[in-house]
Amino acid sequence: MIVLTGARIFDGERFFDDHAVVVEGDRIATVLPYSERPHGATRDLGGGLLAPGYIDVQVNGGGGVLFNEDPTPEGIARIAAAHRKHGTVGLLPTLVTDTPQVMAAAIAATREAQRLTPATLGIHLEGPFLDPVRKGAHELRYIRNPELGDIATIVEAKCGAVMLTLAPNRVRAESIAELAQHGVLVSLGHSDASYAEACAAVKAGARAFTHLFNAMSAPAGREPGMVGAALDLNEVFVGIIADGHHVHEANLRIAFAAKRHDRFMLITDAMPPAAGGPDQFDLQGRRVTRAQGCLRLEDGTLAGSVLTMDEAVRFAVEVARLGLGDALAMASRIPATFLRRETEFGRIAPGYLASLVHLDHDLRVLETWIEGRPSDGS
Repeated sequence: MIVLTGARIFDGERFFDDHAVVVEGDRIATVLPYSERPHGATRDLGGGLLAPGYIDVQVNGGGGVLFNEDPTPEGIARIAAAHRKHGTVGLLPTLVTDTPQVMAAAIAATREAQRLTPATLGIHLEGPFLDPVRKGAHELRYIRNPELGDIATIVEAKCGAVMLTLAPNRVRAESIAELAQHGVLVSLGHSDASYAEACAAVKAGARAFTHLFNAMSAPAGREPGMVGAALDLNEVFVGIIADGHHVHEANLRIAFAAKRHDRFMLITDAMPPAAGGPDQFDLQGRRVTRAQGCLRLEDGTLAGSVLTMDEAVRFAVEVARLGLGDALAMASRIPATFLRRETEFGRIAPGYLASLVHLDHDLRVLETWIEGRPSDGS
């Protein structure tokens, strides 16, 4: 048992002062007033804020590793270790559109990584069933329509949460329904679909929209498009890249005002330069370069981000002017709910995993715990 004291606590919904968190093994035993803390191993955190650790459902890479190029348990472990320094306690290694062989390797690697790396919560397959009109940085030659074998590969993945980004105007509602019925977290993105097409996909079982505003049809006076559907349909989740390059801060505020707050997830869409990687890398033979805080292909197309979750939280609070509690929930409790892991992650409460982040007054990471095991976040 260890008793954590000395920091303000955000339990996922509320802030507490003068309280202690009691950790036993990999889980939280209790949260109680400081004066009622049990005798035992006490650690004074010396101030700052103790919050649920961050959950990132879209991580292409980090620390110099690209999942597509290293679809192995070791590659996933290196990505997770790089992002752990920035408060991420759980993630979905994300595969951008690639060949069936690479997809199979990525699924197998994720299955093994779940046993070896506790931060591995599943996999995000971003493609290949996308709309070429809104392909973004995805390689056109790998984009395809789903076949029976593809559906079987995905529903039989058995590697934790399986998130699949697809274009609702390219995949039949029956296929979306089958995927959802097997527990696949279908997310809509990279599509020029109409509002009606997006709504039909949600009715069939789609659960989210991928990186809101990016690579999707925008609202017009008589056609709300994908963005309009994402904001109008209250039950669906939306991921958003809060880095100032992918989404204007005003659009973030507008979206947050338009929709229930407990459906917004901060995501990084991180690539190898994030969390300490080099400024350049190759994406399926194409050079990607970091310049002025963002990543671009040689033709200027945005290609993921250099964002980390702690930076996303700071942007949401300091630039977009969202409340601190809202921003922290968008980085922890809400993505945990999306992943159907809301009884284990996203709260500091009895029975939850002791996967925590300790922040200083500037919301920079001091330390990260994963299932009760601490590590220096510097």
